[in-house]
Amino acid sequence: MSTALGQAGEERAARYLKRKGYTILGRNIRLARGELDIVACNENLLLFVEVKTHKSRESGLLAMHEDKCARLLSAAEAWRAGHLQYVHLQCRFDLIIVTPRLGLPGWLPPRIEHMRNIIN
Repeated sequence: MSTALGQAGEERAARYLKRKGYTILGRNIRLARGELDIVACNENLLLFVEVKTHKSRESGLLAMHEDKCARLLSAAEAWRAGHLQYVHLQCRFDLIIVTPRLGLPGWLPPRIEHMRNIIN
């Protein structure tokens, strides 16, 4: 998957979250322990979102292996340590899979699947 396609998927995911009432706190945050695609919040929830832009839902799910989840947790801990104003919020880890629809490009927007609480 190209970087441009991945960035476009992350942009779609960020717009989706904004429509759902979340405030985007950061995107593509690189930390020593890993990378956070999107950090968002609402009044009582801090959301760490991994975005996968893949040709199929299944390949997006396969990309969320155990090591990836461990890096996501570690990066989130590092981010929270530097943003103490959000420590009172409950944390949740979500996955958004962006998949293109078949047909002529531009006719149908990509499908967005939002999976909540992917890491307990």
